[in-house]
Amino acid sequence: MNKAPRTLVFLLTEDWFFASHFWARAKAAKAAGWHVVLVASPSEATARIRETGIEVVPVDFIRRRLNPVAELLFAFKLARIYRRLRPDVLHHIALKPIVVGGLAARLSGCRKIVNAPVGLGFVFSSDKVLARLLKPLVSIGLRLMLAPPGAITVFENPDDREALAKEGMVHWASTALIRGAGVDIDAFTPGPEPGGAIRVILIARMIREKGVADFVAAARTLRGQAEFVLVGAPDPGNPNSLSEAELKGWAAEGLVSWLGPRRDVADLLRGAHIAVQPSTYREGLPKSALEAMAAGKPLVATDIPGCREAVVDGQTGFLTPAGDVAALAGAIKTLIDDPARRAAFGQAGRERAVTYFADGVVCAQTLAVYEAAYAGLKPGDG
Repeated sequence: MNKAPRTLVFLLTEDWFFASHFWARAKAAKAAGWHVVLVASPSEATARIRETGIEVVPVDFIRRRLNPVAELLFAFKLARIYRRLRPDVLHHIALKPIVVGGLAARLSGCRKIVNAPVGLGFVFSSDKVLARLLKPLVSIGLRLMLAPPGAITVFENPDDREALAKEGMVHWASTALIRGAGVDIDAFTPGPEPGGAIRVILIARMIREKGVADFVAAARTLRGQAEFVLVGAPDPGNPNSLSEAELKGWAAEGLVSWLGPRRDVADLLRGAHIAVQPSTYREGLPKSALEAMAAGKPLVATDIPGCREAVVDGQTGFLTPAGDVAALAGAIKTLIDDPARRAAFGQAGRERAVTYFADGVVCAQTLAVYEAAYAGLKPGDG
């Protein structure tokens, strides 16, 4: 009699983030024989995910909700789902799923957990009063739920790994480093530079910590020397989201073109000359940076955790101080004026993406973590 497949359960706040960042790994797990289940708030992505044979359990996971009683009740609801699904391994992604999902795992008796902080989020990235008030509470939740016995914590960059280990939130031996969400190196490929005006592109959620305002300020400084393009949607679930009015206002000034959310990112990159990732606070490892590198585009990014993991300064692009618009504009200007350097950076970035960030590399590393979690081993054991 055939043995039933092991069950792997992903918990995220919203399924669109799973579709953009974890779908390749889920499909790799399914191909390796796991029964894969996604628990998340549904969106238009739900049907597409189900078409690939992944079970989706829709829940009302509200990212902006801050009511402790409501979150406790939601944890009990998740615990009932976990008892029904009987997961062999749980993969909790981002801070809120780690805390709430960790409580649900304890309530349901699930002990084999992979936690992925994927960046430290609004609470750690904002200086707003709300963020400062929430930070101690979230820190307590992370201390309790991030690294329970038997759990493995996966980081996207070494800076976050070292920071949380230093704070005593994780034990180094129970952590793993997997650089980012991976990139489809067959879909994102280099090509000849397009003709016409130099096009500088920023692809990101339209939230303040992505450095969108700094990108626009650099566009103002370099007005008339290149076309500046924003791609992405505001994020109503994030308190630091830009508004459509702000984005349309910048476009009306003629500083940038705002294209909104797009699925043809590979085509947009083929039509660009320079990619920019001017984040103002620590990232996990931005997927759009990996896509730009795979597409052979030189990348100007800020010298912060996550971005500095992607860019090798002076080889694949430039790193500039976060929030320094003059330095950002200067780095972009250097690339506008130097096609040979654009080509050299682009080629080196493509090579780095293929070596370290390709889907195949990231999926293999992630499957090894699942096997370690299932076997009760630490990463690297066995």
